[in-house]
Amino acid sequence: MEHLIVFTRYPEPAQTKTRLIPALGIEGAAKLHRQMTEKAIATVEKLQELRPISTEIKFTGTTLVKMQDWLGHDLCYNPQVGGDLGERMSEAFQSAFNRKYTPVVMIGTDCPAITSHILSQAFQLLQQFDIVLGPATDGGYYLIGLSRFIPEIFEGVNWGTELVWKQTISICHHLNIAVANLTVLTDIDRPEDLEKLSNC
Repeated sequence: MEHLIVFTRYPEPAQTKTRLIPALGIEGAAKLHRQMTEKAIATVEKLQELRPISTEIKFTGTTLVKMQDWLGHDLCYNPQVGGDLGERMSEAFQSAFNRKYTPVVMIGTDCPAITSHILSQAFQLLQQFDIVLGPATDGGYYLIGLSRFIPEIFEGVNWGTELVWKQTISICHHLNIAVANLTVLTDIDRPEDLEKLSNC
């Protein structure tokens, strides 16, 4: 069965969207993160109307009870496991494939422009490709999908930099892995990204 993982953290003030605090303040940055996560969940619910998928929220920064109080009790929640972002993403994918899900797509909650149709396209492409990426304008990616577990693509990447997408593509080429790219979208991470919110 197709599986979608949503990576997020609890919107604790001063602990989330810290690069936006200079523009929005501590409470404002946390509020925006809360809104973007809720929008991502709504987009996933629309996707479930298009195709039969299972979903999972991989969270950090709080307890299961607080996540359920925030986003509801009808979602599947599991805490993120590992050190840096690459380790946590790798564990999430490995766990999903171990449970016989395939293909598996992962998104964050920083890209409010993502749509259910883009998510559906990612799953469609994974019928032909080993990996699909949604490139972000900041050099990272807002989506990654795998048709099988490929741990190497999470190793040796400078997470949180403008090199993430480029390094991941390089690893794919080195491993002779077929990769497909979705449309380029903007993650809302920095004050200069906020002007893109009105387009979402």
